[in-house]
Amino acid sequence: MKALVLNCTLKTSPDPSNTEALAHVVVEQLEKEGVIVDVVRAVDLDIAPGVTSDAIRAGDAWPGVHEKLLRSEILVIASPTWLGRPSSVAQRVLERMDAMLSETDDEDRPVAYNRVAGVVVTGNEDGAHHVISEVSGALADIGYTIPGQAWTYWHLGPGPGPDYLEEERGREWSHRTGRAMAANLYGVAQALAARPLEAPPQ
Repeated sequence: MKALVLNCTLKTSPDPSNTEALAHVVVEQLEKEGVIVDVVRAVDLDIAPGVTSDAIRAGDAWPGVHEKLLRSEILVIASPTWLGRPSSVAQRVLERMDAMLSETDDEDRPVAYNRVAGVVVTGNEDGAHHVISEVSGALADIGYTIPGQAWTYWHLGPGPGPDYLEEERGREWSHRTGRAMAANLYGVAQALAARPLEAPPQ
């Protein structure tokens, strides 16, 4: 089984990413279950704006990401909170994924069927539940199955403050929730593999 983590931080590599650090807790738990995990920092790629899976311009990296999505049974969108919302990078990723609504597999099922998804959020202000709701709602629209408690987040409440990598407070809860998230994603992915959803009735 394969998983893809799309880290939607605004920080380019090699800058440390708080969001990627928390997502790594989920990655570790998935790897313990034998899942092969690929982590992609979307901001490092030239992803053109648009709503197609095909390349929009020369150098558009989205088709490669789309291929990774189709090879993965598990997807994790990881985003920081900015102005109480998902990052602009996360929004661009979801807009490109919108094209998957009209894509089907060999059995005429939406390509996101029988795949599961979850969300990781970091930030030093509140808004995590709003980000989780927006991203989870978009992924469900595309066709992903969202298991119960398929998320984890870390923040220190309203206002500015230290980042996840600078602060130990709250980490234990976020890590425990992240491990539960990974277990739920893996469990539901296994169930869908054993008994896949059929094409929707016409």
